[in-house]
Amino acid sequence: MSDHPFSTASSVQALKWSDRGLDVLDQRALPGEVLYQTFDTAAGVAEAISSMRVRGAPAIGIAAAYGVVLGAKHGFARGPAVWKQAIEDDIRRLAESRPTAVNLFWALARMREAISRTEGDPVPQLLAVARKIHEDDFAANLAMGELGANLLAGAQGVLTHCNTGALATGGYGTALGVIRSAWRRGGMERVYATETRPWSQGARLTVWELNQDKIPATLLADSAAAWLMKSGAVQWAVVGADRIAANGDVANKIGTYSLAVLAKHHGVKLMVVAPTSTVDWATASGADIVVEERDQRELLHPCFLEAGSVVGAWNPVFDVTPAALVDAIVTEAGVVLNPSAEAMASLR
Repeated sequence: MSDHPFSTASSVQALKWSDRGLDVLDQRALPGEVLYQTFDTAAGVAEAISSMRVRGAPAIGIAAAYGVVLGAKHGFARGPAVWKQAIEDDIRRLAESRPTAVNLFWALARMREAISRTEGDPVPQLLAVARKIHEDDFAANLAMGELGANLLAGAQGVLTHCNTGALATGGYGTALGVIRSAWRRGGMERVYATETRPWSQGARLTVWELNQDKIPATLLADSAAAWLMKSGAVQWAVVGADRIAANGDVANKIGTYSLAVLAKHHGVKLMVVAPTSTVDWATASGADIVVEERDQRELLHPCFLEAGSVVGAWNPVFDVTPAALVDAIVTEAGVVLNPSAEAMASLR
């Protein structure tokens, strides 16, 4: 069995399964270094997610699925009769690794269901399910790429935020997958990518991926987006999502809400691209989404962490964009224009 189910289809592979365990491309080291680290326990995979070695909602779900396989492998080796009880601690750790990305909980639910019907050695059976999650995500990305590219017909400039490419998914990408498909059709002249502070996923990852595919890209500071839109250089902003509420409200990387407001003011359309596993039907609206906040040390200079400092930092990782600011939600199951609770129901 190959390390990757579609190794010839994508030059960028964030996650690769091998006999050693899960090989994770450490995205904190990009673009300066392409560094893979192997994790052979569920706790290790959970740490890889929480430390943002692996990031992007679909990729997080895929990594967690493989993490369950590793947990089952070690649990079965320790006690074949009690591994199903022992693995609950591993699933809990994985669930706590990133609280906002709904794909994580969707993938864990699929793995838990598979565990309930597993007999004997769980590894081959659970690995098949994890691989299916991985392969299905890649296929969904290809489908979304084509559906989204249909909407981008005629657009010469597109703006994207954060990283939504092969690094953030099972391969190809969600929003960046749409951009890849549109570029291959011809007509698009340039992709604009925001830095995406404070982790600079756009500056480090998105433009790196675009450069791999030789798609002309222009990097800009997050605060330059309004001026870019005013110039008329972009007709669409295309972003991903970490969670979509049942009414079409979208939780995504911090700064997405700002772009949505700016886009509405300047007549730029906003497209959200995500698999149906990102839609949280149990969450009625964005008001019910709890946004993850990370350590203030990610923002602050060390001098402000010393005793006597009166400076702190607020570091939300995501924000919530109301459905009223979204022109289209693209999933592998179809496109929802002008999303609302009623329109979103067509995806169920």
